[in-house]
Amino acid sequence: MKPSLNLRLSQHLALTPQLQQSIRLLQLSTLELTQEIEGLLESNPFLEHEEAEDPPTAAPASEPPAALTPDAPQIAAEAHEATAEPAAELQLEAQDWTASSGETDHGADTDADADSWVSSGQSSGGGDDDEFSALDLASEQIELRDHLRAQLAGLALSATDRAAAEAIIDSLDDDGYLPDTPLELAQALAPAADAEQLEDLVDALTTAMRLIQSFDPAGVAAHDLADCLCLQLQRQPHCPVRELALQICRGGHLDMLAKRDWRKLERLLEADESALRQAQQRIAQLDPHPGGVFRRDAAQAVTPDVIARKTAQGWTAQLNPEVMPKLRVNQIYADAMRRARDSGGAMQGQLQEARWFVKNVQQRFETIQRVSQTIVERQQRFFDYGPVAMRPMVLREIADELGLHESTISRVTTQKFMLTPFGTVELKYFFGSGLSTEAGGNTSSTAVRELIRRLVAEEDSAKPLSDSELAERLTQQGVQVARRTVAKYREALRIAPANLRKSG
Repeated sequence: MKPSLNLRLSQHLALTPQLQQSIRLLQLSTLELTQEIEGLLESNPFLEHEEAEDPPTAAPASEPPAALTPDAPQIAAEAHEATAEPAAELQLEAQDWTASSGETDHGADTDADADSWVSSGQSSGGGDDDEFSALDLASEQIELRDHLRAQLAGLALSATDRAAAEAIIDSLDDDGYLPDTPLELAQALAPAADAEQLEDLVDALTTAMRLIQSFDPAGVAAHDLADCLCLQLQRQPHCPVRELALQICRGGHLDMLAKRDWRKLERLLEADESALRQAQQRIAQLDPHPGGVFRRDAAQAVTPDVIARKTAQGWTAQLNPEVMPKLRVNQIYADAMRRARDSGGAMQGQLQEARWFVKNVQQRFETIQRVSQTIVERQQRFFDYGPVAMRPMVLREIADELGLHESTISRVTTQKFMLTPFGTVELKYFFGSGLSTEAGGNTSSTAVRELIRRLVAEEDSAKPLSDSELAERLTQQGVQVARRTVAKYREALRIAPANLRKSG
């Protein structure tokens, strides 16, 4: 065969750097986008924050604008918390603390009353105005470990005891539990210690653990759920109900209590059903996550990207100006680049990057607004009557109407939120499969879940509705749904089965 040349035309899709950046920005959440912008502001001197009042100035690249969005200080605080280093080693921490000269030494009195420990830890401030509670500190964004250290600072302890207490505090998880035993902590802190040194360290850590367990909030530094509940019950006044609740927790009967196996509990604890129900109510009032109130992620509210507003023409979707960054290319630097024809390629690349970024950010919000407006137009009844009026809708419907790909709609609706009359919800919330009705139409799975939630909320607690009965009630309302589907939706709503909902 003789070699030959053939000319053939073909088409293919090329992902340019600009297109790749546009796709990546589209799938970022508001917080991730803000962090992306802050990083680019620091690295690219051509990009700057637009300020309406001040004209653009040639600020150095190392000094980016102080705030990008109204919530930038909060975001910076969150980033600082995420990168904060843990406390120093045990011996170094012990040297950082100084004992108060006017306090009584409680280091050796490990069996002291819990209330005396709490009052000692809270009296470091001096007066009644300095008293605090866990909820007050949580509202001020105080972390659990800082809260415990504030109580520890008011105690006059030896350097060893204080360092051991610091080690216990540093070993707590976010819920306030101590997953490791004093022996395991001692082995981790001093792997080369001999048997005698290890025993002394275990004793010090055990004493420190009991001290921390007496601090506020009650139940902190517990090893497991039963231990946490027992620590909280021990602070309550003595009464038969409290003693029975302690028996249940200490005896490992919490599983039987959750299943309401009254007969077996009556036989094991020699108590009647009425007393057991009272003990159950007492345990239900306890907090299984004593450190949860201090978790910042639990207290943070989601900032909506879109706000649904009602106008004379109906409901519309408007972008939230609080999350929209105002960026621009620094014209002084850009003009200098145009005058310097022989400028380096690196600077020219940064200028082009800044222009692409501003354009892609603007395009991102325009796409979010278009998709949100289409969702609102198709779900008008939801905004008027709530989740029970949600209509079935899939991503392809929005994609076909806007001339976009389904993957683009998926990126837009993921981690993007809308403020509605019924709360702030993710845009994904408006999509759901359809279930047939007796009238021949379809209803959304979201509406069915809402109906199940309402039926359970209105049921008789003495005779809760089973999944089959819930399916029958839905059929009576014109919604045809199988029992297995009801069970799946009930579990998605985190509603317990009928036998666990029964009471009275």
